[in-house]
Amino acid sequence: MKIDILTLFPEMFDVFNYSIIGKAQKNNLVQISLHNIRDYSLNKHKKVDDYPYGGGAGMVLCPQPIVDAIKSIKTNNEGLVVFLGPRGETFNQQRAKELSKHKEIIFLCGHYEGIDERIYDYIDLELSLGDFVLTGGEMACIPMVDSICRLIPGVLSSEESFTEESFYSGLLEYPQYTRPEVFENRRVPEVLLSGHHENVRKWRKQQSLKITKERRLDLFSKYTLTEEDKKLLKNK
Repeated sequence: MKIDILTLFPEMFDVFNYSIIGKAQKNNLVQISLHNIRDYSLNKHKKVDDYPYGGGAGMVLCPQPIVDAIKSIKTNNEGLVVFLGPRGETFNQQRAKELSKHKEIIFLCGHYEGIDERIYDYIDLELSLGDFVLTGGEMACIPMVDSICRLIPGVLSSEESFTEESFYSGLLEYPQYTRPEVFENRRVPEVLLSGHHENVRKWRKQQSLKITKERRLDLFSKYTLTEEDKKLLKNK
């Protein structure tokens, strides 16, 4: 996947040089390129923002440098232009799965009080991380790109690494345990030591259902229960 990111602070994305995404780039599974919006400004001081018409607090990103940046990047990346802004739909695992199937994506990180409305003519999709305020789109872009890239085939060691994680199936993940078998008088559940794979699978599904219902009723209400799920819930 080719990802181009338009930002005022390229250095913030140094995190992608490490861990799983760093390895994915070295293995040519993901190509992340950063573009400083200021480099496209025609202003002699490389200014990219100005006061809003009509008055008000803060500054607004001007259309010229951003539109020119998008046009320039589009010559090598024909993917969706995704803007990280407050009007967008809330990003979730389903959207991550959809975007992970794209070959190319362009992310635009907003800043200050927002962007000139005319820039929206060049935006295909607006996404928000949630109903809270961040200092810039970079803070939202990093987790979104990470979430998308880890779903690309080959990025993780096996498909199982993400198919059983929280949100992938619509449920929260089941509890995990490792050595030692007993820690501070708490034992690992006996079923996990049994070696009976089918019983382990049922226990994990039961726990996922139970935890999701208790902690995220909003997710649970959207999940379609199978006949097995209903039996597992009754036997909890």
